[in-house]
Amino acid sequence: MNGVHDLGGMHGMGPIEIERSEPVFHERWEGRIFALNRAVGAWARWNLDASRHSRELIPPAEYLRMSYYERFLAGLIELIVQHGLASRAEIESGLPAPGSLKPVPALMANGVATFVAAGAPASRDLPVRPRFRAGERVRARNIHPATHTRLPRYARGRIGAIERDHGVFVFPDTNAHLRGEKAQHVYSVCFAARELWGSRAPEKDRVYVDLWDDHLEPA
Repeated sequence: MNGVHDLGGMHGMGPIEIERSEPVFHERWEGRIFALNRAVGAWARWNLDASRHSRELIPPAEYLRMSYYERFLAGLIELIVQHGLASRAEIESGLPAPGSLKPVPALMANGVATFVAAGAPASRDLPVRPRFRAGERVRARNIHPATHTRLPRYARGRIGAIERDHGVFVFPDTNAHLRGEKAQHVYSVCFAARELWGSRAPEKDRVYVDLWDDHLEPA
């Protein structure tokens, strides 16, 4: 979807501040939010792409005001309510509703290490034929869906070349909405900076974007 989260190529956002020796978490609560996302996600009521989309739906002014893990929490709350794991009143009060069920957690403390080590690979070993080959010129489709997409705005309608084929992966644009994995090839697509940004961009600069078959068309 087109939203404030898709900042690539936008002016006015200020420089990227690089923090030397940056810690994994700046505050203890950030680690708790990360852990909550993993623990609740173990119920498998939604997937990683749905989690990303839930954060994309945060109103723009709120999104820009929030820190990274505040967005994590806001998106998680919406998913919890949407999937009936808790009501908004329960979340706001911190107390279960009278008579509500208390299910056994999907992830217990003694299973965390195994759960984290297993990860959630998006690659798939399926005999899917690639639509494009290395060296082939392609155009990123000019689409503007209201749903989740991993095709950034700055690349839409632009011509690039297939640098390499990464193999077959889950298609986030459908997976985020539980419409199937629609596994397909993912490519590293090379775009000249001037193709993306115009003649004032450095002549030799290149931008590489990982895009799926359904994001591309022959140039």
